[in-house]
Amino acid sequence: MRLFSTLKGYKKAYLFKDIFSGIIIAAVSIPISMGYAEVAGLPAVYGLYGSVFPILCFALFSTSPQFIFGVDAAPAAIVGASLASAGIAAGSSEAMAFVPLIALMSGVWLLVFYFLGAGKIVNYISTPVMGGFISGICLTIILMQIPKVLGGTTGEGELFELIGHIAETLKNVNAPSIALGIAALVCIRLSQKFFPKFPMSIVMMALGVSGSMIFGIEDYGVRLLSAVEPGLPVLSVPSSAGIDLSSAAGTSLTIAVVVMSETLLSENNFAFKNHYKIVENREILACAAGNIAAGLTGCCPVNGSISRTSMNEQFGGKTQAVSVTACAAMVLILLFGTAFIGYLPVPVLAAIVISALMNVVEFHLAVRLFKVSRNEFYIFIAACLGVLLLGTIYGVIIGIILSFAEVILKSINPPRTFLGIIPGRDGFYDLRKNEHAYKLKDTVIYQFSESLYFANIKIFVEDIEKNITDQTKTVIVDAGAVTGMDITAADQIEALAAELKRRGIRFFITEHMDQLNAEMRKLGIGHLIEEGMVRRTITAALSASGMEKPYHLEGLGQQHSEKISWLPAEEENSLEEFAWAFGDDAVRQIENKVRHIMDTLHYLADVQQLAEHGLPMDADAWKHPGAIDEDELLRRLEMHLDELPETLTKDRKAVMQLIENRRHKIEEQMAKEHPEVIEKLKLSRVKLERRLEKQNPEAAQKLKMWEKMLKES
Repeated sequence: MRLFSTLKGYKKAYLFKDIFSGIIIAAVSIPISMGYAEVAGLPAVYGLYGSVFPILCFALFSTSPQFIFGVDAAPAAIVGASLASAGIAAGSSEAMAFVPLIALMSGVWLLVFYFLGAGKIVNYISTPVMGGFISGICLTIILMQIPKVLGGTTGEGELFELIGHIAETLKNVNAPSIALGIAALVCIRLSQKFFPKFPMSIVMMALGVSGSMIFGIEDYGVRLLSAVEPGLPVLSVPSSAGIDLSSAAGTSLTIAVVVMSETLLSENNFAFKNHYKIVENREILACAAGNIAAGLTGCCPVNGSISRTSMNEQFGGKTQAVSVTACAAMVLILLFGTAFIGYLPVPVLAAIVISALMNVVEFHLAVRLFKVSRNEFYIFIAACLGVLLLGTIYGVIIGIILSFAEVILKSINPPRTFLGIIPGRDGFYDLRKNEHAYKLKDTVIYQFSESLYFANIKIFVEDIEKNITDQTKTVIVDAGAVTGMDITAADQIEALAAELKRRGIRFFITEHMDQLNAEMRKLGIGHLIEEGMVRRTITAALSASGMEKPYHLEGLGQQHSEKISWLPAEEENSLEEFAWAFGDDAVRQIENKVRHIMDTLHYLADVQQLAEHGLPMDADAWKHPGAIDEDELLRRLEMHLDELPETLTKDRKAVMQLIENRRHKIEEQMAKEHPEVIEKLKLSRVKLERRLEKQNPEAAQKLKMWEKMLKES
């Protein structure tokens, strides 16, 4: 195992940016880390201790060249909530013993995860759940910090207790504290908006310290941090004496899961964005090393920091030399620069923490989910409210339950459809999405795209039963996306097969991988294979049921079925493909296609060419349209006559006549060569007129007026 793997092949060109970025990270970490340490129930200086050995140990094992580790929001909030639940006062000797033990145990849990290779577990925690959970934690800490801005003490408990504490603090606010806190928060937020690379938090901290030293603002009731002696943290194993180990184990397990999940999800996001790869299991080991180091230095649990990593990215840090530099800078601060801590106003530090947390709350994700997926939005809100109302421990439980609920909800309503044939094409197509697909006569072909198990087998059976008629002779299941089944599904399929056999209906399962056959044999329904109900392809199943090409299609006679197998008019269906590809945007895309055609028309001769030979071939990915599609495009073309070049507008009647001639030619050709689908063309025209009147009523009205004038002339 290579240590400091991101330094392999280090380039001299990286040195300046890595050192500069490391110094900035250390400076920014001073106020943020001290604030989070207080949230976790420790003296502020322990936040600086957490920015020495823990980030160095993380850098030792990490494969991410830019990710920054340190004291962060989520673990601090969980520890703080655990202290409050246990009735341990923040900053007390009990807290000083409890918090490092939690950090050490979190590291041990992460070590266990590393040996178990548990990195893939994050794939089962959805973005809405993690986003809601993290947002709930951040909002909780913000509510805890607000009383500090008002001149009071840190809030504790869940949402209603925190609101109550804020209300009590409002009865006796300190005006200078409010002024300092709000001014610092406004300056930081404005700086982030207009000068995102400028470290305004450091400036606010320096101004706060200067104000205390020069103006003695503590005399006006503004609280200051406690002064600390210079020196590095002392390494020691936390004592477990007098601590409820079962409670500590539960809290540390929660923290370990959160640290692993949040760090891996964030690291993968940065890796994807910046085109490199990480080794997920090594990152768990790096997190374990960082938290064990935190526990041995008396600090709170540590985590990957999105905000500091983003800053590292902004300043161009290339390797974990940034973390090494930040560690070295923090050592110098602890040895020679701790005198400033006793002069730092608490409201300013609270404002810095609130601003940092506002960047982490996933407001943008909530808005995005609300627009694109209401179900996932509700999951996000539930996870967030779970943390706010019940605390972080229950929030994790709710998040895990919601993650599994989301998977189950999606699997019990799987993608499924019924298939048919598009004449002129090989294969089988979704009957709902393909207007020109025909159902096979007396045959049901059902496609189910999910593994079969107890939660969705009822849907599977009901779908088939609802589509069986007295004329049905064959039921075929396209199980190409079915990768497995459980015993409940096996029993239901066996019962369905028996019922269909009793009714004289052939039943087949097709298109699946051979491992499903092995599973069916294990589950006791291997006799279906022996009885010929399992076939490799749909075509094989049709052949076994006595059906050969050309297949009989519902709505068409045998002679038409034979002809239609090479029907040019239905061969392309490009507009249908537009509708499938572009969904709600299909109309706009079709209109773009019409305008593309119009761009080729400059003179009457061009229109005559169109009337004689049809629409020009496209050079793009969409093929030349079939007859029905061409008929629609021509009709849409007529609606845009006002947009024709000047050379053609004077001949509007002639242009309209030529376009109508082409449409009549299409109808005559279909009536002569394929009379069996002429009714479909007529029905398509009726539907199109209704659509066009809704989509562009003004143009449709004009078109009718011109047509009337054309007839009268």
